[in-house]
Amino acid sequence: MKRFAALFLALDETNKTGEKTLLMSEYFKAIEPADAAWAVYFLTGRKLRQLVPRARLSEWALELAGISPWMFQECYDTVGDLAETLALLLPPNTETLGGSLAEWVEQRLLPLRTKSESDQKRGLIACWMGLSDQERFVVNKIITGGLRLGVSQQLVVKALSEVSGLTEADITHRLMGEWEPTESFYLSLINEDTQDTMASKPYPFFLSYPLEAHPESLGDINEWYSEWKWDGIRAQVIRREDQTFIWSRGEELVTDRFPEISAAALLLPNGTVLDGEILAWRDSEVLPFQDLQKRIGRKVVGKKVLSDAPVIVMCFDLLELDGVDLRQAPLEERRSKLLQLLTPGALDEHASCRAQLSPVLRVSPLAQSESWELLEQMRSQSRLLKVEGLMLKRASSKYGVGRRKGDWWKWKIEPYSVDAVLIYAQKGSGKRASLYTDYTFGVWMGEQLVPVAKAYSGLTDDEIKQVDAFIRQNTLEKFGPVRTVKPGLVFEIAFEGIQPSPRHKSGVAVRFPRILRWRTDKNIQDADTLDNLKKLLG
Repeated sequence: MKRFAALFLALDETNKTGEKTLLMSEYFKAIEPADAAWAVYFLTGRKLRQLVPRARLSEWALELAGISPWMFQECYDTVGDLAETLALLLPPNTETLGGSLAEWVEQRLLPLRTKSESDQKRGLIACWMGLSDQERFVVNKIITGGLRLGVSQQLVVKALSEVSGLTEADITHRLMGEWEPTESFYLSLINEDTQDTMASKPYPFFLSYPLEAHPESLGDINEWYSEWKWDGIRAQVIRREDQTFIWSRGEELVTDRFPEISAAALLLPNGTVLDGEILAWRDSEVLPFQDLQKRIGRKVVGKKVLSDAPVIVMCFDLLELDGVDLRQAPLEERRSKLLQLLTPGALDEHASCRAQLSPVLRVSPLAQSESWELLEQMRSQSRLLKVEGLMLKRASSKYGVGRRKGDWWKWKIEPYSVDAVLIYAQKGSGKRASLYTDYTFGVWMGEQLVPVAKAYSGLTDDEIKQVDAFIRQNTLEKFGPVRTVKPGLVFEIAFEGIQPSPRHKSGVAVRFPRILRWRTDKNIQDADTLDNLKKLLG
């Protein structure tokens, strides 16, 4: 535990990726596999299911520290992070407990979940009083599920690649999907034998970059495929060993939520992996993402939901066929095989039938054009087609790992935007825990401002400090961590889509809101109205 806490502190003290990679690789070389497995688990952002309710943590720490509830709340409001507040308030430790990271997690922390409240209290206090301040902080972070180590999974993969001698692609693949942080898992993770693909394991997703210049800068249009950019759930459909697995890009196994996709996948040959977008779809038309959301949060999907939000997979890539990994083949070859698989005879000029293998598994159509200028005109029709723009993919491109510049670009249409007034604020987390950075914005409904969007990104550090000062000086009410702010600041808020929503007072819900700019040139009377916003519903 001491080594892991020291790693946490060292990673927090540098923002240089090279140093972070070196710190992690040296750590992995020095520790036992069981510890390394848990370190990988936490470093890649995974969390333990709740061990102890947060209210109990606060109650017991307050008791140990001998302070009043109001003082504890003031400290928490100032620090902004429960784990750090607890670590700062607890009295000095009375002993020094040893033990590895694995021993601490498996023998001291995980057992807390099943203990009685009194035993939880005794066990946790014993942990606190046997740890240094830094170790307490890390343990508290693990317990509260807020352990963020300031590294991306890509950096963790790079460190593991250096330790094992394997490629980053091999490490990334092995980290995909569900796995348990055990000694045997870590040893298999760094094992030089790479022929270990389990039946259920997806491939790392290849991601695109936003187009940075006019597409003419990409060269000859004939060297590129253009497809519509669908607004759904990126997923891989896997058929191996007579089993079907559906993985979301967030590495969540969602097979049970899409039974019609599982049924369609029965027609695929074993050793097939499709990459595509799950869409709510009816009568040859994509339905709003809001309809698809009805499927996302459910473990059991009833008949009504299946009827209200039927789905398809708009497939745009074939990663494996007959058990052969196709990712190093050029896209034009992968797409050709995809067409032959899902639309038999599609490439045969003498074929009289263009039947789909299944109406649920479809090939994403190309949106090809003779020139970039004409393609731009096609892109301008995106909203009418209920898509987000175009994807541009080099026909010769291999299927990479993660986000890589050069071969796959997303050419999205301009977002919607609205001028709205800041009406509520809440402190951020991590390094922004002492600043108000989470905002709620409203537009006019008659003489009243109604909330329509929450956003926390888009401002510079200097602007955040200015807005934070305004909030502190113009707070009207406090509701726990939330402050009601006197209307006075106007911001342009961008968003990708808008849908009716009876759950919201405004009657609408927007997708992916973020701050475009602070409209210092406008006063609150110039903000948009709800009526104007609803006109975007079409």
